[in-house]
Amino acid sequence: MKIEIRKAVEADLKIIHELVGELAVYEKAADEFVASLKEYQHDYKAGVFDAHVAEASGEVVGMALYYMAYSTWKGKMMYLEDFVVKEPFRRYGIGQLLFDAFLAEAQLQGCRLVKWQVLDWNTPAIRFYEKNDAVIEKEWWNGKIFFSLKA
Repeated sequence: MKIEIRKAVEADLKIIHELVGELAVYEKAADEFVASLKEYQHDYKAGVFDAHVAEASGEVVGMALYYMAYSTWKGKMMYLEDFVVKEPFRRYGIGQLLFDAFLAEAQLQGCRLVKWQVLDWNTPAIRFYEKNDAVIEKEWWNGKIFFSLKA
């Protein structure tokens, strides 16, 4: 199977949105996935996020969506928001290729650090990150406040 990793383009946003929906189902949070494709298109055009996609035989089978952030302690960093490979295409090394592309992009952008979240029950993902020498922090808790968007 020939795999191509490339930067996402606007035409990829529909499949990226669908992949995020699949991830939300996997993470048992499908009802929390409320961002529309139209929002993705607007925010992508505004430079809010970027992504890499993995193609197998011309079909997008995975993606890594990320954006620039800042650590007051370390400096410029890149945040990996979502990272998913379609289930039938897992265990072919596609996730590693996407993750490597994400890391290379962060280095190209002069980042000192990359960061992401992983659910505590997602053992395969934790093992993947640990295999890549990631530090999995267990002492920091997430804080969130949600806003309703007015139409």
